[in-house]
Amino acid sequence: MGGRIVTEQPQKVPYTTTNAGIPVESDEHSLTVGSTGPILLQDHYLIEKMAQFNRERVPERVVHAKGSGAYGTFEVTNDVSQFTKADLFRPGKRTEMLARFSTVAGEQGSPDTWRDPRGFALKFYTEHGNYDLVGNNTPVFFVRDPIKFQDFIRSQKRRPDSGLRDHDMQWDFWTLSPESAHQVTWLMGDRGIPKTYRHMNGYSSHTYMWINGGGEKFWVKYHLKTDQGIEFLTQDEADQLAGSDGDFHRRDLFDSIASGDAPTWTMHVQVMPFDDAPDYRFNPFDLTKVWPHGDYPLIEVGRMRLDKNPDDFFVHIEQAAFEPSNLVPGIGPSPDKMLLGRLFSYPDTHRYRIGPNYTQLPPNRPRSAVRSYSKDGPMRFEPAQVGAVYAPNSYGGPAAAAQSFGEPAGWQTAGEMVREAYRLHSEDDDWGQPGTMVRQVLDDAERERLVSNVSGHLSQGVSQAVLERALTYWRNIDKETGDRIAAKVSGG
Repeated sequence: MGGRIVTEQPQKVPYTTTNAGIPVESDEHSLTVGSTGPILLQDHYLIEKMAQFNRERVPERVVHAKGSGAYGTFEVTNDVSQFTKADLFRPGKRTEMLARFSTVAGEQGSPDTWRDPRGFALKFYTEHGNYDLVGNNTPVFFVRDPIKFQDFIRSQKRRPDSGLRDHDMQWDFWTLSPESAHQVTWLMGDRGIPKTYRHMNGYSSHTYMWINGGGEKFWVKYHLKTDQGIEFLTQDEADQLAGSDGDFHRRDLFDSIASGDAPTWTMHVQVMPFDDAPDYRFNPFDLTKVWPHGDYPLIEVGRMRLDKNPDDFFVHIEQAAFEPSNLVPGIGPSPDKMLLGRLFSYPDTHRYRIGPNYTQLPPNRPRSAVRSYSKDGPMRFEPAQVGAVYAPNSYGGPAAAAQSFGEPAGWQTAGEMVREAYRLHSEDDDWGQPGTMVRQVLDDAERERLVSNVSGHLSQGVSQAVLERALTYWRNIDKETGDRIAAKVSGG
């Protein structure tokens, strides 16, 4: 019997599409008049490719531009519920997370092995929203006041005239800022150039507040100790690598995870009783200081494991947005000036760099339900999951969860100035000043127009229940004016 002849079938290759999913006719040739004629404007696919390419980059981060990262999990190994009610620190809890490591001063494309502090940013996808812990591989920082931060960073970057980095500029700032001495000592020592991202510790540096289920408050500092051991590069080794493999740290992290050698870190905290802070021997919220372990020993919390590389670096790492203002119930800020400045600075940077809807992007999207009153803006694609687009409302929209989670922790950190500003005064009510305006500032004609404007507004699509509250609202401001508005609305 003769053998069968088997013909190999060509492998079916998926066809190219435009961004709208429409099949593309050619990957190689533009649409022209004849074979050599001018390109036609109607070649919309060519125009799409060029326009997309021209917009391929988002602005790089001003600080921490060059970095790398990975996904993983955090698992609690010790019971710290006596200190915090935060969901992610419940005994035995396992929480998915994202980590990003970076140099501070280097721009995109700079060598990984420059002498520089390393960023150590963590995002935990908790049941109550994202918790971000934004730290470094050192437990202190160069300055203690945010008004000096921009000047510090500029002194570490490039000269405006030559475009070169300049040691004189760095040291000029440092020596005129004696508070930098502690961090400069760390920077100039072995920890200034870690061997890899896997071989460095991470620290919150800042002090945070923890609140337990009973409302008791504590001050804490985070320490993430590498389970791979601390290792470093000498200056000569670092210089050689900078010339031969500028992406050495990025490559090492990716390759180690891809090969199954997942790096881990053990999280510890130092815990200071709330009432210790005022009389401690130095300011415990000073970012240039550490708390001696003899006073506040390390307490184990859990273990972080990074075991999943991103499938698209730009989507998951370049667009990752970490911000210390992401604080979940049970965790709050401290009076650390640098931390309080960063509560504004970080999310403001993300809105500029990747747009106001950056929290809808994959690395920043919470795994818990989002019921926010934010709406619209460029690139928004998630509809608002609320019954109305404003608060308070009468249509089933979400309400603040103070009864469930307690007063926001940030409100409990107030210093003397804030407490003084918010103590009760004789005229702290909401109605006194608008009432004075209506009665004493407006003349008769202005009051008449006010009544007409308000009544006309209330007569257009306002439900009866809301209308009744609006009339009470205006009567609380001024009884006569409220009665006049009511009369006009009812047709009197």
